[in-house]
Amino acid sequence: MDLQFLGTSSGVPTKARNVSATAVIEATGNGWYLVDCGEGTQHQLLRSPLSVRDLRAIFITHVHGDHCFGLPGLLASAGMSGRKEPLQLVMPADLHPWVRQSLMVSDTYLPFELQMQALETFGGLDHGNIQVGVVELSHRVPSYGFVFEERDPQPHLDTERLRADGIPAGPLWGQIARGRTVEHEGRQIDPQAYLQPTRPAQRIIVCGDNDRPELLSELAANVDVLVHEATFTQPVVERTQASFGHSTAAAVARFAEMAAVKNLVLTHFSARYQSGGGRGGSIEEVREEALAHYKGHLTLARDLARFRISRDGVLVEVE
Repeated sequence: MDLQFLGTSSGVPTKARNVSATAVIEATGNGWYLVDCGEGTQHQLLRSPLSVRDLRAIFITHVHGDHCFGLPGLLASAGMSGRKEPLQLVMPADLHPWVRQSLMVSDTYLPFELQMQALETFGGLDHGNIQVGVVELSHRVPSYGFVFEERDPQPHLDTERLRADGIPAGPLWGQIARGRTVEHEGRQIDPQAYLQPTRPAQRIIVCGDNDRPELLSELAANVDVLVHEATFTQPVVERTQASFGHSTAAAVARFAEMAAVKNLVLTHFSARYQSGGGRGGSIEEVREEALAHYKGHLTLARDLARFRISRDGVLVEVE
């Protein structure tokens, strides 16, 4: 799976960073999932190779505007782009009336079915090769994270079994290789029965806002990548005497080191931290604080940067 960050700022955008949105992309490079949809997310998509036609589902971690204000526009644009496939939208129940009202009062017609589910009762999603689970976090409002796990990573066809079961080589094999259910001699053929993994399954956790990283203890033990907010550095919190329900880089790094997280990605940075420094501070302060507590592979997310887990298990940036 790949990760592409469409927004990495907290609260408000900056000239270099949009507000929260993260794409999780299937290993095939086709289907993808969106976690949070801050204002301007659809503009960021125009600067990426991602298409709303290939979007499998949208997950909103909590009700705050920097995580959801881009939803109505993105949905409208998906409809105008010609999308026909149903779209699953998992978000807090309080946001459901808002989305419906936004579409209604703007006279927005969606040519696809919008399948809205309440995040509070979300039991998980199983879409082809990807399973998505949920974990409850801690913030000023209810907030959640999502666990993406491959079922059959980079599968290859079991041609011997296909032949043994009398499924002839040709177009049917191509459909099965792409994970599609096909019909042969009056019976439905489940592609998963003929696909074998070629590498270990990958697990990625993408979190919403959270001031208690330890809530991830059970899930983080064998995770390949943990994406977690680091809104502030410790000196800022100590000076203001308030964390506003967010984590510091130090807190997340200490947890990741304790949990032996292989790859830690920090995101959702306060606008005070600029890439070139400034009156508020430098993003390098976040990096230095995290590295003082974490010895694994650390990445600071940047808008539009795309990352992939290499064969040796390290998260690397890709073009």
